[in-house]
Order: sequence, then structure tokens, then C-alpha cells
Amino acid sequence: MSFGDPNNPYGQQQPPQAPQGPYGQQPPVPPQGQPGYGYPQQAPQQQQQPYGYPQQQAVPQQQQAYGGYPQQGAPYGQPGMPGMGMPMGYASWGARLGAFLLDGLIIAAVPIILYIIAGVMAASSASSAANVDTSSCPPGDVQCISDAYNTAADSATPVGALIVMVLAWLIMIGGTFFLIAKEGASGQTPGKKALGVKVIKEATGQPLGFGMTFVRYLCRYLNGLLCGLGWLWPLWDDKSQTWADKLAGTVVVSVK
Repeated sequence: MSFGDPNNPYGQQQPPQAPQGPYGQQPPVPPQGQPGYGYPQQAPQQQQQPYGYPQQQAVPQQQQAYGGYPQQGAPYGQPGMPGMGMPMGYASWGARLGAFLLDGLIIAAVPIILYIIAGVMAASSASSAANVDTSSCPPGDVQCISDAYNTAADSATPVGALIVMVLAWLIMIGGTFFLIAKEGASGQTPGKKALGVKVIKEATGQPLGFGMTFVRYLCRYLNGLLCGLGWLWPLWDDKSQTWADKLAGTVVVSVK
């Protein structure tokens, strides 16, 4: 027992006091739930589900593309992705030639028949003009003979044949625009559909539309230059393109 401390007359031991700050102020107490300075940091614990509930797994957030819109990736090999190839590969030269001939036969069958009819009519008119009957004219009557030849020439004018040929030409033009419309809308004409080939834009993988298909048809006349070298170009070209395809930015793929 110590009687020297007037504040502790009974000699009881007092617990140690926390160190005081300057000017007798108590140090700040860290907020409840947060470790103070120097304490090891603890990772936040996830809230546990009650026993028996299915555990929920964290779903990764969808990767956002530039601008805040979700980035949607196209599958490998999808048409329209430059450099990724086509779903069934490029169409062969033989399939393209077969589709071209079949389309030509479809739109030219009726005009060919009409041209044959027009030729027969023109030949019949020419033969009738060659057989001029001047037996009714008196000998030496030049005016009568001239009138007979003029009458035969007028009757031999192939008006009917000309009408039939114009009709055949209009049918041919209408058939060509029909093929352009079909190819622009779906990428396939009747001949291409039968042979399992399709014309698409290389950059997008989509049909061209009527306007660009019309331009491609005009560019096809360039394939006939240099003895038709443009038509044969797909035989050794990496993408089986003709000159018209390269100018229009198109490829012909197999869709069998």
C-alpha cells in the first residue's frame, strides 16, 4: 500500500489511460465499422444467402462499345465481314456460266420465236415483190409497167415483220429488267437460283438493290473486251470475280 498518492488513498490500481493529444484533447475515435489507421484492411464480405436458396453467380457485364452501345460481334465467316470469307465459298466458273445461259434462255425464248416469225414474213414479202405481173400492160406502155412495180413494192413492205421484231425487242428489254429487279432484291435470278449461286456486295454481304445491279449489268459489257477476257477472269482470280464484279464491288457465292 502506498500512501504517497493523494488521489489513490486506498492503493487501488487504475487502468492505463489512452494517450492524450496536444493540449489535453482525446485522439479521434475511428468510425464504427471502419478500421483505424494502421489496422489491416479487410475485404468486404458478400451477403450470404439463407440456407436452401440457390446461389446466384455473378453475370459478367456485356462489353460496351464506343459510345455506350453494346458491341455485337458477327460470327466468323458471316457474309459482309471483309476478309472473313463466305459461308459456302465462291461460286465456280461453270456454275456462273450455267446460270448466265439459263437466264438468257428464259428471257430470249419468246423473242427468238418472234424473230423467226418476222423473218419468214419478210422473206414472203420479198418473194412477192420479185414476181411482178406486167401481163396486163400493153407492149411498150412504160407507165403501166412502172405502176405495176410500184404497187408490188408497196405491198411487199414487211410492215407486219417490223411490228413483230419490235415486239420481240420489247420483250427482251422487259425480261432484262425483270432479271435486274430479281437480282437486286434477293441476289438471285431464276438461273442463279437453279444453279445455287448468289450475287452479294462484298463489303456488306447484302444484295445490291436495283440501282447498283443495273450498273453492274452495264459493266458486264466490259467483260467482252480483249476477246472476252473479263468473262474468263474468274478462272484464275482469288475471289472468282469478273471485271464487272471488281468495278461494282460484288462477289458471287455458292449457297447450295
